Amino acid sequence: MGFYFAQFLTGLANASSLFLIASGLSIIFGVTRIVNFAHGSLYMLGAYIAYTLVTTLKGGPVGFWGSVLLAAAAVALIGAVIEILVLRRIYRAPELFQLVATFGVLLIIQDITLATWGAEDLLGPRAPGLSRAVRIFGEPIPQYDIALIIIGPLVLGLIWLVFSRTRWGVLVRAATQDREMVGALGVNQRWLFTSAFMLGSFLAGLGGALQVPRESVSLLMDLSIIGEAFVVVVIGGMGSVTGAFVAAVIISVLNAFGVLVFPQISLILPFLVMAVVLIVRPYGLFGSAASAHGSPTVPEAPLKPMSRAGIVVMAAVVALLALLPTLDDGFLLVLAVDLLIATLFAASLHFLMGVGGMVSFGHAAYFGLGAYAAALAVKALGLPMLAAMAFGPLVAAFGALIFGWFCVRLSGVYLAMLTLAAAQILWGVTFQWQSVTGGDDGILGVWPAKWASSKTVFFYLALALCVVGLVLIRQLAHSPFGYVLRGGRDSPRRTEAIGIDLRSHQWLGFIIAGGFAGLAGVIFAFSKGSVFPDALSISQSIDGLIMVLLGGVQSLIGPILGATAFVLIEDYVTRLDFWRFIFGSIILVIVLAAPDGIAGGLGRLWRLVRPARRAA
Repeated sequence: MGFYFAQFLTGLANASSLFLIASGLSIIFGVTRIVNFAHGSLYMLGAYIAYTLVTTLKGGPVGFWGSVLLAAAAVALIGAVIEILVLRRIYRAPELFQLVATFGVLLIIQDITLATWGAEDLLGPRAPGLSRAVRIFGEPIPQYDIALIIIGPLVLGLIWLVFSRTRWGVLVRAATQDREMVGALGVNQRWLFTSAFMLGSFLAGLGGALQVPRESVSLLMDLSIIGEAFVVVVIGGMGSVTGAFVAAVIISVLNAFGVLVFPQISLILPFLVMAVVLIVRPYGLFGSAASAHGSPTVPEAPLKPMSRAGIVVMAAVVALLALLPTLDDGFLLVLAVDLLIATLFAASLHFLMGVGGMVSFGHAAYFGLGAYAAALAVKALGLPMLAAMAFGPLVAAFGALIFGWFCVRLSGVYLAMLTLAAAQILWGVTFQWQSVTGGDDGILGVWPAKWASSKTVFFYLALALCVVGLVLIRQLAHSPFGYVLRGGRDSPRRTEAIGIDLRSHQWLGFIIAGGFAGLAGVIFAFSKGSVFPDALSISQSIDGLIMVLLGGVQSLIGPILGATAFVLIEDYVTRLDFWRFIFGSIILVIVLAAPDGIAGGLGRLWRLVRPARRAA
């Protein structure tokens, strides 16, 4: 009995830490409608700043708790700078475009932190006066854990008082429900957004600062916490602080006991719980339909067939690529294959997002399914390469069929997070199923057949498959089926009112996008000769999102431009010192200069140049 109660208290202590960062994330989304991927970086900064202050001041309990609050306040100021300099400029950008900006901020903060504190993990001191353990039912419970159990509800109570007893809190709650109406009433939205972002940043910094006595401070803290924070916010309901607290308790306590019963489930348990909750309650425990959608969308121009000039340019690009083996048979061919894979993967995600209006945070699930299916077809079933290349997309499409049935019942951020849950569940199964997938060791020796073993032949094979895939995606986008998807994206109620079964069309679109992503994964598997769980990871999905959003969601040429820019920039920049800072800065420059993506920026430039040419 004592052991299980101790485990329960451990879960509650973890819940308090998780609640602090999740509540800040929920407040920021509720007011600004920004999916802040850099929130984990603010948490990490809180830990590093608190470590520096605690080890410098050394003033006993007063010095420790003062350092914790000062660190949180410093992070709040950093959050204000981020909001004013970056996010304020793109509030009118397409929905979820801010994700790219916050990812750029994340990369910049990672390298600034590395340059400031170094790469080694830092072990902070214990909290003065709370360094021992007390026995409850005969089991030792750290005093600091008990303090955290008290701090969580205390912070929740203070947030409730601010939101219910102050004018600012009333405005924040009003903005969470209908921020356009708040602006129409004359409220200064800029300062409301900035102050809400500061509060969310303060809570993230406080959560990180309170972790200093519990764990080492490291550069991995940001990415290790952000996934669970998103899960908690979504389970509780986007914008609901109370929901974040309840969800944090549920996740942390279940995880504390789940580790005892089935240790392997700890990797995917939060995402399993989130998937179940979203299936039963599509807007989370305390969420509403209004919380599903992010910032107001910009009206999208209708997609137009490619002009003759555009067709000539694309044909010339393909012809130049076909001539590439005559210029180089080494590095350039490998880079070109990587670029082709990224382009097809980004185009499949764009078909889902840009054409179908269904945002996916877990599109890597189908990329990885295709790669693993092809690898297992060769290694376990003994199939030839071409048969394995056909088998991979079918398995990916089947996976999209299963997950898509659940996902298309949701919309907005909740749809995106359910796709993330699906991808993480698959990643966890792949990581743990050692006997079939090889676990962390992956599947090795997945090389092309002898007739395609040369880099030149395989390049032409990859070029043919990717070009065919891109042409088919474009044809589908301009087909009656594609028009139905776009109608459902722009006006789902009107689409259904004229008798169209929109959900079935979206489900089929999900399957098609999954199949093309699986084809990209198949080419990837044979080009690298191996497959690892990273092919299904969050980072792979985020890379696809960045490619699509950098290129431009509102253009079919966008994913091609975005993937090309992403691969070339990443290939060059990653060779440099502090490459994350440089890469993140480039992303921010593109985001701020062209909020509608590279395709939109080039389109505006062309419209400016064309009248000048006519006048001349």
